[in-house]
Amino acid sequence: MTIPELYNIYLQNPSIQTDTRKLKQGDIFFALKGPNFNGNLFAAKALEAGAAYAVIDEMQEGGNERMILVPDVLQALQDLASYHRDQFKIPFIAITGSNGKTTTKELVSSVLASHYKTYTTQGNLNNHIGVPLTILSIRQDAEMAVIEMGANHQKEIAGYCVYTKPTHGIITNCGKAHLEGFGGVEGVRKGKGELYDYIKAHNGTIFMYDDYDYLHTMSKGITQKEIYGTINGTVTGQVKASEPFLEVMITNGLSQKNIRTQLVGDYNLPNVLCAISIGKYFAVPEEKIATTIEAYAPSNSRSQMLEKDGNHIVLDAYNANPTSMRAAIENFAKFPSTEKVLMLGGMMELGEDSMMEHQQIIDLINQHTWKQVVLVGGDFASTKHPYIYFPDSIAAANWYQQQAFQNTYLLIKGSRSMQMEKILQ
Repeated sequence: MTIPELYNIYLQNPSIQTDTRKLKQGDIFFALKGPNFNGNLFAAKALEAGAAYAVIDEMQEGGNERMILVPDVLQALQDLASYHRDQFKIPFIAITGSNGKTTTKELVSSVLASHYKTYTTQGNLNNHIGVPLTILSIRQDAEMAVIEMGANHQKEIAGYCVYTKPTHGIITNCGKAHLEGFGGVEGVRKGKGELYDYIKAHNGTIFMYDDYDYLHTMSKGITQKEIYGTINGTVTGQVKASEPFLEVMITNGLSQKNIRTQLVGDYNLPNVLCAISIGKYFAVPEEKIATTIEAYAPSNSRSQMLEKDGNHIVLDAYNANPTSMRAAIENFAKFPSTEKVLMLGGMMELGEDSMMEHQQIIDLINQHTWKQVVLVGGDFASTKHPYIYFPDSIAAANWYQQQAFQNTYLLIKGSRSMQMEKILQ
């Protein structure tokens, strides 16, 4: 079946599913394959569960007219997303970066949604499956689309741009993340810079944080730049306070001079300024911009400030790399309390630099005074330190339950695979 023919079926059944456990009546099931599963084997089950069609690339016994055979299911999903994308003449804003891309995506999409019909990436659907699913979730009433792109190796962002076709782009930053796949920090910049490469080739517009010199280098040749920063830019601002929540003093670009956020960490300043810059660029009324940013509260273990068992907990357990770990620790060290506990999980995908990066985090911890420090899993197992160590978050959770802390501040952070949120369960 050709992609235009498949698209006609999609228009009649505009809901895609890749997991039979989440199927709704009338969905189109795409039978994806992975190292440990073969969706083709579940095609019949999907149809029985109410799917309108099943897209497969291996003919199944008992196949019927509602099984659509294609050469490659993943490629068909991406090609269908590309065909759907071509039906729109609206801004498609792509966001990538080592840190802060999900928070930036949430802030930007919330600001735009206050004034326009906006579709955006849900949760963490920012990979080779999530990006096309996000595009295919966009309806004909869309006025704005905001697409988050994650990556851990070269050519990944370039591949997403092929079918996302972004008109506008944001690289939040380039830090020490996925070093194993990218091959070092320069590799990270090259990989993330693939978004700039696409924007430059298609005469698009970028929104760029002026304070990062490397973004200036990476963006050479792009003529349409909207700049924001602490000193230079259409929108400028500085940290006014960050204990515990970030308060931003706007010095240019917004009549409201104070923005009181519900975000933990002064490292969120560029994310806030980016959302303001985009709001201004797309003529969102200023009062909507300010109100929306102040109303946004993070969730999903991303710099959440929780009150639990008489304690104040910064839960930042969605992910971690040396750049974000350092920023979180340094910010937490500023909190005006002597009762501070660090509970940090190992950082993954750092390749041959992993031991060095974990030891440098230990060195940073040593520079401050803490009530307790607990290290969990990963290469913290092999570092030199005087702190408490547990192999996993379950063991750390048992320790935490026995402490009966009161009126204590805790920072809980680690890579996704460490599941540090289990400490609080």
